[in-house]
Amino acid sequence: MTIFEYFQLVVSDYTLRTITLGTAVLGAICGMLGSFAVLRKQSLLGDAISHAALPGIAVAFLITGAKDTNTLLLGALVSGLLGTFWIRGIIKKTHLKTDTALGLILSLFFGFGMLLLTFIQKQPNANQAGLDKYLFGQAATLVESDVQLMVVVTGIALFILLLFWKEFKILLFDADYTKTLGFNTRFIDVLITFFIVLAIVLGLQTVGVVLMSAMLLAPAAAARQWTNKLSVMVFLAAIFGAFSGVFGTAISASQNNLSTGPVIVLVAAVFVLVSFIFSPGRGLLFRQLRFLQNRRDLELQKTLQFMYDIVRTHEDISHPHAIRILNNFQGFTKKSLQKLEEKQWIVLAGQQWAMTQEGFAKAKNLYNQSETDD
Repeated sequence: MTIFEYFQLVVSDYTLRTITLGTAVLGAICGMLGSFAVLRKQSLLGDAISHAALPGIAVAFLITGAKDTNTLLLGALVSGLLGTFWIRGIIKKTHLKTDTALGLILSLFFGFGMLLLTFIQKQPNANQAGLDKYLFGQAATLVESDVQLMVVVTGIALFILLLFWKEFKILLFDADYTKTLGFNTRFIDVLITFFIVLAIVLGLQTVGVVLMSAMLLAPAAAARQWTNKLSVMVFLAAIFGAFSGVFGTAISASQNNLSTGPVIVLVAAVFVLVSFIFSPGRGLLFRQLRFLQNRRDLELQKTLQFMYDIVRTHEDISHPHAIRILNNFQGFTKKSLQKLEEKQWIVLAGQQWAMTQEGFAKAKNLYNQSETDD
């Protein structure tokens, strides 16, 4: 099945439509909330939370003995929030840095979760099969109720985001100023963190514990390259995340033996790569082009300044001696002369040249600037 055939089947096939819609909604909410994690420099928090959610899934199964998705995700949410507040507590109450606290909680919770999964796998209960899907995700298990839950949570998150937009924005860029305005910064901070944890938990079934942090951060990192405006970044991140989910699902379904979660993450990584290279403001390509343009401008300025020196020290600037001096100038003189003529700063006539009035004024200005800098 080709990707084109997949999109034709999405309209008529219930399973494909459910999976595609679910991954699109997941990508959108992850991109939207991941923008705040990226801008708050909490990129590793997503990795720690996703790993911290694993023991909650295992404990929820041990308590209920059933693989009810909502129950398992509730356990993951509780465990993820517990891990998050442990991280915050370690940072505030000890002298340990953020990266150390994140590493400790990540390894501790993930190790405990793997221990519980190993214990569960050895139990005679037949329901224990399939819990390992939460490690790497299994989008094929999505059903309509899962998608409905994602849509509801996304709607609530969007409503809260719009309701507290001003507070989120101020806290994001200047926490101290937010306090002086009288806002409850702790409540706002906890609210943002809660929804980030919620988005991560929703994605565990689709993308898995191991790759969920990439799903949270990649769309936001790609969007950051295109804009300096928060609202535009959040919108672009949601779009990139949704497209990553849709195209990742399409590629996975059109090929044999390709897991959906990893493919979605790889598609999101392509968005990041393209953004890093081709974005006009920060892209490597345009940065290199600006560098080359600046270097060419500098070559022209150096040549123009040198010509200005000749004009000041020679009564007859068309004299062969002056031409010889110019030709021996250690620069890109021949090409630079053509560029200078295009800018109408000089006039060329065979081997002779003369400065225009505009060129003389420009050169004098550059010469005065260089003397001032010295």
